[in-house]
Amino acid sequence: MDVISKSIQLIFSGDHDLFQIVLLSLRVSFTATFIASCLAIPFGAMLTNYDFTGKRAIMVVASAFMALPPVVVGLLVYLMLSRSGPLGEWGLLYTPSAMIIAQTMLIFPIVLVLTVEALKPIKRDYSHLMNALDVPPMLRLRTMIWDARFAIYTAVLAGFGRALAEVGAVILVGGNINGQTRVMTTTIALESSKGNLELALALGLILILLALIINAAMHGVARIGQRYQVTRQ
Repeated sequence: MDVISKSIQLIFSGDHDLFQIVLLSLRVSFTATFIASCLAIPFGAMLTNYDFTGKRAIMVVASAFMALPPVVVGLLVYLMLSRSGPLGEWGLLYTPSAMIIAQTMLIFPIVLVLTVEALKPIKRDYSHLMNALDVPPMLRLRTMIWDARFAIYTAVLAGFGRALAEVGAVILVGGNINGQTRVMTTTIALESSKGNLELALALGLILILLALIINAAMHGVARIGQRYQVTRQ
């Protein structure tokens, strides 16, 4: 109980190091989620709307990558960004940018697959109408994305939650450097091993709170989407 009370005091004291770690975690995760969503949502709309050779293979690979171990992704990014790697000249290894790249690779298949699943019923309902009206391809994609926006918001929130909870990949490519690449999950692992349970538990409590907020937002968006569908019918 003494550790818990000290952890709570640490949170409400406005500790600079604590909130620096929290803010870095949020910045990296937000950026990775934004980049992954900007890439995955339009690509998912195109996969849903068009049939072509290799489409099924892309979906199988994307679904498999949803369960890809984060350490493997971190290793691949590490090899690309290391001095002997193809992108070594950029000097991104052990920086927040490397962490963003790793998290983007982890989030992309999640948002992609969930976007495709959200758009399938939209395509089924609108396909004949759009064909009859000869709707331009770009307008089709925009219309489908807009009508499935609540389910897509949920996909984006799921991706953000995945990024925020990531440990293995960000340790490999970020190095867990104090004041530079140390985020909540990596700090919890480090401080727990050092016996500094107050800081580890304080960050754990914040992480739990963020997880609850994300899940509440997902359920709220899903409920709004259901009400929207009912009113349309």
